[in-house]
Amino acid sequence: MLQPRLQHVCKQCRALLTSFRSRSYATTVVEEPVRASTTTADAMVFSPAAAPMRKDSGFQLKTYKPRTPGVRHLKRPINDHLWKGGPHRPLTFAKVGHGKGGRNNSGRVVMRHRGGGHRRRIRTVDYVRSTPGKHIVERIEYDPNRSAHLALLESVKTKEKSYIVAAEGMRAGDVVESFLSGVPKDLLASMGGVMDPGMLAAKTAFRGNCLPMHMVPLGTQVYNVGSTGGKGAVFCRSAGTYATVIAKEEVGPEHKKKVKDVTVRLQSGEVRKVDKNACATVGVASNPHWQFRQLGKAGRSRWLNIRPTVRGVAMNAVDHPHGGGRGKSKGNVHPVSIWGTPAKSGYKTRKKRNPNKYVVQERPRNHGKRKRDN
Repeated sequence: MLQPRLQHVCKQCRALLTSFRSRSYATTVVEEPVRASTTTADAMVFSPAAAPMRKDSGFQLKTYKPRTPGVRHLKRPINDHLWKGGPHRPLTFAKVGHGKGGRNNSGRVVMRHRGGGHRRRIRTVDYVRSTPGKHIVERIEYDPNRSAHLALLESVKTKEKSYIVAAEGMRAGDVVESFLSGVPKDLLASMGGVMDPGMLAAKTAFRGNCLPMHMVPLGTQVYNVGSTGGKGAVFCRSAGTYATVIAKEEVGPEHKKKVKDVTVRLQSGEVRKVDKNACATVGVASNPHWQFRQLGKAGRSRWLNIRPTVRGVAMNAVDHPHGGGRGKSKGNVHPVSIWGTPAKSGYKTRKKRNPNKYVVQERPRNHGKRKRDN
């Protein structure tokens, strides 16, 4: 076998080689992740490190090795920034009683296929956001009662805590503010004491800020949209939803116009007019990839308080109008619900006719006949 040839090296050359060998080269220094800058001690404790950067572009879903059949098709959105602990207990109450089984206040089942499920606590969410001043986001939490995530806020002045629906991209340490009660004096002074619409939009239209609709710039995406002034949000509250401000109706003389109402376009394509003093939060509701999740097994659906839904053709004839017979047949009848009302052909969307709109006049008995001469 061939072996390398050994040569004698003098002391000077040996010292020179060892000096080259011990030479240090420039290396990349791994810096600590940038943490959110906060002004309160609680927010500093709860502010996590920045989310790790992922190599692949686009959104990703967390998948699992199919060690069991239940995780073979399980897919979940990746949310590394969520709070790992429990909720803020003073802002919660237990969900018990009729609400677990889809019943109303009299005990009747008004929502079928509900029951069981894991124990939950209802989070008290502030949909009005009428408290002025700056609030610091302490953490982003998972809420089992809704598809979007919640943000726990703490007021800088009063130190009071509250829950709001988090915006996509909101993280611990962010500062948000509500301008429903008016423009603060310090903000008005920074604009020179004059209410400039462009300057006002540049200083207030930030993600997570709550504005009255007349202050939201045109083309802005908003969520948690209200319909009337002084009341909470009713539109665009679920995960990934938003509305777009498309128009503002103004009244008054040319030099002194005032906004009468604001027109928004919802994600369904519906165009609505809302009050100018209605609330709206700038941004998009958090957790937009929630719709791509896959539960993976039936038990996970039961954990979510959802009971099985049985098809009518799979029942007996005494249990459903589609039941009975041999094979999968509904008996040559039109599709109906379990109570016998039509389920298709525009029954649910057709506008009911007002019986008082058209009054049929009775015809006279001798209509179309000539009177006989006596």
